[in-house]
Amino acid sequence: MSKSSEGIRHIRTAGRILAACHREIRKRIRPGVSTWDIDQWVESYLKRHGATPEQKGYMGYPYATCASINDEVCHGFPRKTPLSEGDIVTIDMVVNYNGWLADSAWTYPVGVISEAAQRFLEVTKESLYRGIAQAQVGNRVGDISHAIQTFAESKGYGVVRPFIGHGIGQRIHEEPEVPHYGPPHQGPLLKEGMVITIEPMLTLGNHHVTIAADGWTAKTVDGSLAAQYEHTIAITKDGPEILTDQGEAGA
Repeated sequence: MSKSSEGIRHIRTAGRILAACHREIRKRIRPGVSTWDIDQWVESYLKRHGATPEQKGYMGYPYATCASINDEVCHGFPRKTPLSEGDIVTIDMVVNYNGWLADSAWTYPVGVISEAAQRFLEVTKESLYRGIAQAQVGNRVGDISHAIQTFAESKGYGVVRPFIGHGIGQRIHEEPEVPHYGPPHQGPLLKEGMVITIEPMLTLGNHHVTIAADGWTAKTVDGSLAAQYEHTIAITKDGPEILTDQGEAGA
């Protein structure tokens, strides 16, 4: 579903608020801080900037953010247990500004993490940008999917299947679906004006996941680390525009 230039402008504004929020989160993630603290801060930050957390209440989800730690893939509940040195934590949020939405997740190291974990985060982030590079008018969704999968698997990591990117605008999930695996040259044609999320979730082990007893939190079956990086992207005639770009420090 293509958006008008005005619609993209509104999403861009939501994306700027979201990106600024992530830049501030980066300063706050450290040992001893809890994801509950981060969640409360995010909700306050968005309110101060005239925005709201769209996923709070979405299908009954109770929090402003998803906060997934270590082997949690996505949709983790914020909690009061402090983060520990060496953890990794993914903070995912959808920002609503005047009825238009932007979506972005980022995985943060907590203090000093292992070299293996650091390399894992770097590859996960690089897989996102390799997918974004394929978000060109005339390409197909499968070109994004294939670029992510081939790069991630070439580094020995698993690519999670059940959770995928999607169109976004005035609803969280719109067409098209954007998987992070699959053959190239397949799927919907990418057209000018489309706005999508690209949000690869990789694992340090195999790609299989399970859902915890809370009904929301997805975890790796083998207990390996999981990471996710996500941007909201506009498809333009001049190439992909990252609407949730955090600037050089976030790239």
